Amino acid sequence: MQNHQEQKLKNELVLIIGSNNVITGDLKTKSYRTGIRVGEGSAIAVVTPNDLIQLWKVVKLCVSRDKILIIQAANTSLTGGSTPNGDDYDRDVVIINTMKLDKLIVLNKGNEIIAFPGATLYKLEKELIPLNREPHSVIGSSCIGASIVGGICNNSGGNLINRGPAYTELSLYARLNINGELELINHLGINLGNEPEEILTNLQNSNFDSFNIAKTKKKGSDNNYKYRIRDSNANTPARYNADKRRLYEASGCAGKIVVFAVRLDTFPKTDSKQVFYIGSNEPSTFTQIRKDILINFNNLPDMMEYMHYSSFDGASKYGKDIFLIIKYLGKHFMPLFFKFKRLIDLFISIIPFIQENIFDQILQLIVNFLPDHLPNRVREFRYRFNHYLIIVSSDSVIGETKNYLKDNFQMKEHIDYFECNEKEGSDILLHRYVSGLAPKRSQVLNNNLSSELLPLDIALPRNCENWYELIPEELINNSYQSFQMAHFMCMVFHWDFVLKKDADYKYLKEKILKQLDQIGAKYPAEHNVGHFYKADEELANFYKELDPVNCFNAGIGQLSKNKFYK
Repeated sequence: MQNHQEQKLKNELVLIIGSNNVITGDLKTKSYRTGIRVGEGSAIAVVTPNDLIQLWKVVKLCVSRDKILIIQAANTSLTGGSTPNGDDYDRDVVIINTMKLDKLIVLNKGNEIIAFPGATLYKLEKELIPLNREPHSVIGSSCIGASIVGGICNNSGGNLINRGPAYTELSLYARLNINGELELINHLGINLGNEPEEILTNLQNSNFDSFNIAKTKKKGSDNNYKYRIRDSNANTPARYNADKRRLYEASGCAGKIVVFAVRLDTFPKTDSKQVFYIGSNEPSTFTQIRKDILINFNNLPDMMEYMHYSSFDGASKYGKDIFLIIKYLGKHFMPLFFKFKRLIDLFISIIPFIQENIFDQILQLIVNFLPDHLPNRVREFRYRFNHYLIIVSSDSVIGETKNYLKDNFQMKEHIDYFECNEKEGSDILLHRYVSGLAPKRSQVLNNNLSSELLPLDIALPRNCENWYELIPEELINNSYQSFQMAHFMCMVFHWDFVLKKDADYKYLKEKILKQLDQIGAKYPAEHNVGHFYKADEELANFYKELDPVNCFNAGIGQLSKNKFYK
């Protein structure tokens, strides 16, 4: 009976979107059911619609057949939030991958844009270049093809201090109400008609005047963030996933609704930019730098990133291949690379007697023989210091930063800095971003010595000064390798631990999170809770309000996977 029902659903899906866009079978769907970093589960089908109308019809069909829907784009799945988790759902799971829905519509001479579900940060960045504008995020997750809508749904970003995390109050989405009725809600602030297919057709074909959009009081970005972050004495974090100030319909929804489009602000491109690189063996000095800048600078730098030597070395060893690919082939190549890698891994997985991680081993072996990819001055600082701070300043802030560093840290024994030339600046920023891929690569390559990856995405209180003393020694001792880095201005830390074989994962996770609770930290900071973190009561209520039936991304935030959350 079950197979008959699955086949019937598949036939109905094929009638809507064609056989090439309906994928079934455990082997063929594996890459969609498995996150790049964590997460894996069962699904009876993966569908890849070609346009918004097809997406709407697929959702209508699956809802009418009482299926659970998981909407994903690039499937980076840093916390397991864009894949199924296990096979203990009370209904069948269907995955809808939206990467083919990648249209962007430029509004008001580039001051705003509309993004469809599969449009990527990289595509937006490229499209805005002629308009001398930029999106809220310009690298980082864009290196692995992350979607704009995914960033909105997952509360991503915020390391670009003057732009804030991904946020909008302007979106077009579908939800299933408490009566089981599918509703399409147009809050884009643009008149697209009345009926769902009329609205979606007009948007798909850009049937409206994009140069004459009515002004709205609703926000297309978190424009208060750069002021909120200034309060360095606050005992609460600057930003975190469950912050009720940034939970609004699509923003922070974690896939509990189906987002068809979002409308966002863009930002002026700066005229000039300067990267400053600081090394120190006394991390408390970085705390003082942060407070001085927040309190005394007229304007804030664009970015302030912290790297511990563990993260520096991890990126140097395990991120070298990605560094070289991005540097010489460009960010646009990365989604293709990851797709190719997944296909290779999938092919290898069905061949007996071949290690599953052989492709990673080959990549690692190749880059080990290549020359050092980092500039000499950056490498020299690694030998001298254990802690590093990257400050990116633009326009008038360049002068403020120069004068501050010169007056306070020139010719000091415990700290040193230099102003990067263009190559050094580009390379150190790229080095910082590929460090995020190092923990997973370390786990994969050392799986004979290590066990699970414990990734922590933590927002510390803005007044936290002993951040470098918070990790329990017991956790370090139970880790094969650990990696530490941060978006330092807002005190958002990424601590990743590749645990030893005999380590007690559950005990160690509970211990560190309990300790963080005691100091008022929040987690996760900038990714959705996925299946890794438990949603607090306020966030859980937000999810239930959006999706009272529990039809979309069931089980997120460790909530019930059953219908109506029973």
